[in-house]
Amino acid sequence: MQFGKREIGRTGVHVTEYGFGGAPLGNLYAPIAEEEARGLLTDSWEAGFRYFDTAPYYGFGLSERRFGDALRDLPWQEAVVSTKVGRLIRPDRGPNPDREKFIDAAPFRSDYDYSYDGVMRSHEDSLQRLGIDRVDILFLHDIGPVTHGAAAHPALFRQAMEGGYRALDELRRNGDVKAIGLGVNEWQVCEEAMDHGRWDVFLLAGRYTLLEQTALDSFLPRCQRENASIVIGGPFNSGILATGPVAGATYDYEPAPSAILDRVRRIESVCKAHDVPLAAAALRFPLTHPSVAAVIPGMSARNHLQRNLELIGQTIPAGLWSDLKSEGLVRADAPVPHG
Repeated sequence: MQFGKREIGRTGVHVTEYGFGGAPLGNLYAPIAEEEARGLLTDSWEAGFRYFDTAPYYGFGLSERRFGDALRDLPWQEAVVSTKVGRLIRPDRGPNPDREKFIDAAPFRSDYDYSYDGVMRSHEDSLQRLGIDRVDILFLHDIGPVTHGAAAHPALFRQAMEGGYRALDELRRNGDVKAIGLGVNEWQVCEEAMDHGRWDVFLLAGRYTLLEQTALDSFLPRCQRENASIVIGGPFNSGILATGPVAGATYDYEPAPSAILDRVRRIESVCKAHDVPLAAAALRFPLTHPSVAAVIPGMSARNHLQRNLELIGQTIPAGLWSDLKSEGLVRADAPVPHG
């Protein structure tokens, strides 16, 4: 499949409209065999994916290692690779609640460190785990009050803007990376960070989707004004836009509340009326906004890849989008595809 490409800000970095989100390759919630992980990445390359995103936190280095092992056997210089900083991975055999998320993880822990030295070390550590000589995009990972709590956020944010941003900007100016940004689950902290520096791109997970569009209030218009791009992670809102409102459906990594189940049920009904899978509409919707450069669904098996390719190729009539708007299920000011 031939994917279109879009530029990240004004950096000269062009990513495929659909990329590969790497959290599942850290064994997020389910183990993946090494052979399956390698095959999935190779198949994704052959299918046309050229943007790959990972992070040290995903499996405490496991996702980065798997990406690097696969990419080195491919003409990886053709790819755009992003990873994240803000956590340092350290040996620790003690109890760790994060190991409940990342199955069979190695005996490590991740420590938040948004300082200048912490960011520089994290970048170097990622290069070693990946086994390649560059990454193109560095995201400051999981900064914000939703992650850290309202009490802890101010001090950590200050460290990130005074120390971490200085390191990221230096790496960008020196040509060690081509773009810098934030990788977060809340758009408000992205807008807060825009008051403290010049950012090229924001990886926003779950906050501009077929289900949620509050980022249109002020953040996305500001991105347009300041030429900052958006990469959309979690286009299925951690599951429910892929599965539909079934028993056990998840939203924001938790069981979906009744209000969300009801809203998704109504969205799915409109999709069914147009003979369009809910997940196909979810993958297509975010890309219409002019600031969105890529959508990066996570995949943990080769059949997920094949299913996503089918969804991406789905024909979606313009009437679906107009019906969603007329029923108040998509905001009136949200850009939608013409067909």
